[in-house]
Formats: sequence, structure tokens, C-alpha cells
Amino acid sequence: MNPDLRRILTIQSLDLKVAELEKEIAALPKHIAEIEKQLDTHKKKLEIDKAALAANQRERKKLEDDIKVQDQKISRLKDQMLSAKTNEQYRAFQHEIEYCANEIRKYEDRILDLMAESEPLEAAVKKAEAQLAEQKKQVELEKKSALERSAADQKTVVELRARRAELVAATSAEWINTYEKIRKKTPVAVAEAVDGRCSACQLVLRPQLIQDLRKGTDAILYCEYCKRILYYNPPQSFENDLP
Repeated sequence: MNPDLRRILTIQSLDLKVAELEKEIAALPKHIAEIEKQLDTHKKKLEIDKAALAANQRERKKLEDDIKVQDQKISRLKDQMLSAKTNEQYRAFQHEIEYCANEIRKYEDRILDLMAESEPLEAAVKKAEAQLAEQKKQVELEKKSALERSAADQKTVVELRARRAELVAATSAEWINTYEKIRKKTPVAVAEAVDGRCSACQLVLRPQLIQDLRKGTDAILYCEYCKRILYYNPPQSFENDLP
């Protein structure tokens, strides 16, 4: 095989690998965003559970304050009842005291309901906190792994580009210029001729072109259809390896 063609094939292999690595590097921010989005879902779940528990506790506190107000009112009414001058006034105070007592019983019943509701709410908050803590660990591990992989990819890209530069310097300008021109249109600029076809576009090649490829030449040969550089890899013979 022509040495320039051999180097061009290696350059193409390096270019394809670099493109693959750069795609992976570019995808890193999106990958991290998706990981953090999963964490946000757990945070929102915890916020909802905490808000429900806080609302329960606020209502209980308000009812407890309302009970205190009614207790104080009953105490004042009892004091005032002692100074009642008529049976009508006395019964009015009794009626007010009974009303306040009924209000207290309603508040207490509601507090009991809220206490029963708070148990699953508290359990949900604890579960959500544990899940969030675990998810945070997982997210940090995944982010660390992704960043390490990206750093390794970037290092590899630098090494591959350095190797590419060496090959370019050793390759004739005609081959390099032709390769770069085709590569602007398609990432695969060099294709193998296999079974009489171009392996890139899969169209059948002229017999004369196939013969020229098999003979080997320093000239650049192209697929007449997709305009890629063509090369031919002769089948390996193992006859000399036989005992």
C-alpha cells in the first residue's frame, strides 16, 4: 500500500476517534444537567412533604391558641357570673360558657385529627430526606465520574492530535489537501473497495478502476459516485505459514 495512503488511513482513524471523543465531551454538560434534574425532583418532593407537615403544625398551633382564648373567656364569664343579679343574667352567662366549651371540644377533636394526619406526614418527610441524601451521594459520584471521563477524553484528544500532526508532516501535500477537502463534506473521506463496490456508498465500481486499485499506484483513485478516496486491501494469504 502506498505509504501516503497508509498514513491518510491512520489520520482518518484518528479524526474519527477525536470526533467521537469531542461529541462525548460536548454531551457532558447535558448529562450533568439531567443528573441534577433528577436531584431537583427529590428536592421538590421533600419540599412538598415539609410544606404539608408545616401546614398541619400551623393549624394545630392556631387551634391550641384558640383553646387558650376560649379558656380565658370561660374564666372571665365565670367571674362575671358571680355578680349576676337575675336568673336571666345567670342563664346568659351559662349559655356563653357552654358555647365556649363546645368550641373547645371542636378544636380538640380537630387537633386529634391533625395529630393522626401528622404521623404519615412526618414519616414521608423522613423518607424523602433519606432518599434525597442518598440521591445527593449518587449525583456527586456520577458527576465526579463524568468529569474524570471528560478530563481523560480531553487528554486523549490532545495526544491524538499530536500524533495526527506528526503524520500530516510526513504525508505529501497532495494527499493531505485532497483528504481535507473531502473531509469537509463527509467524516469518512477514504473508503475501502470491497467485492467490487465502494464500501461507503455501496455502488458498483468499474472493472478498470478495480484493476487499478488492485495493481496499486501512487496516484489518488476516487469513487466515481461519492468522490471519496478509494483503497484496496488484498486478502491475506496464509500459505507461507503452512508446515
